[in-house]
Amino acid sequence: MKYDFSSDYCELAHPLVLEALSAVGNTQFEGYGLDEFSAQAADMVREKISAPSADVHFIGGGTHANQVVISSALRPHEAVIAPQTGHIYVHEAGAIEATGHKICIVEGENGKLRPFEIEAVVKDHCDEHMVKPRLVYVSQSTERGTVYTKAELSAISECCGANGLYLFLDGARLCPAINSHACDLSYGDVAELTDAFYLGGTKNGAMLGEAIVITCDEIKADFRFHLKQRGAMLAKGAAIGIQFGALLKDGLQDKLAIHAISMAMKLADGVSGAGYGMLCPAETNMVFPVFPAKTAEKLHGLYGFHDWSKNGDMTAVRLVTSWATPESAVDGFLEDLRAL
Repeated sequence: MKYDFSSDYCELAHPLVLEALSAVGNTQFEGYGLDEFSAQAADMVREKISAPSADVHFIGGGTHANQVVISSALRPHEAVIAPQTGHIYVHEAGAIEATGHKICIVEGENGKLRPFEIEAVVKDHCDEHMVKPRLVYVSQSTERGTVYTKAELSAISECCGANGLYLFLDGARLCPAINSHACDLSYGDVAELTDAFYLGGTKNGAMLGEAIVITCDEIKADFRFHLKQRGAMLAKGAAIGIQFGALLKDGLQDKLAIHAISMAMKLADGVSGAGYGMLCPAETNMVFPVFPAKTAEKLHGLYGFHDWSKNGDMTAVRLVTSWATPESAVDGFLEDLRAL
């Protein structure tokens, strides 16, 4: 069976997460995220991000998190600013537009938004005949595996504040980003610089689940109503709280992210050593080598991965490592690449 580098949700869950779920057994708990396990996990999140007054809500997945946060924060005529590679624009089947909110895209650089691009959108939308930009969407890491530095995210936060915009950060891969060699942000910095974000679990050891964190009082208001209306409030919400409790205990989530990154860096070094270039810098657990199309096609017969973009007879591919990626899979890929 060929190893799958397609994404970091291809394994079910870390054994300690499964053990925590199993340990609960037939213990009864209150529904809809009001259980003791979720309350304890929310306190652990607040401690991790150094934000004692933040609201924490556990939700099933990233697309749902993006949709509920954005739609709850915006009035009907308001819009989102996002990079053209943003997950909400490319990979969510129009989930944001389906709520009635336009996404104003900008080019970005290696997946990252820049303040001058935000300001240009605000300037161009000048009256009531257009949508009104009100929220900026970024992801950490980006869809190209790159990360915002503290200076970069601070500049975006300052720009948002000056223009009356909310700043929302998609953190599906926040743990690998924070633990990246290229990142000088802490979890506390993210909480301080954004109005809302989420800490990803699905792609970092959980069976499923994300932890939405809200620091802005305006977005906090009635948020549970929005969760319910969008079908995002799980009757057995404890199942996510229990998982986050296990992931946050003894820094497990960060340890898993560090493993994923180390496997990605070994892949990147090996690919570069074999003489191939990269579409963008390798900074987290996603690597984007550029291969001749014939080489990529042969590798598809041996491993699972996504073709990202094509340029003539060259193909940029995406290789994703996870908390469970064995080093032997990385070694095997590099050996097969050299053999080709």
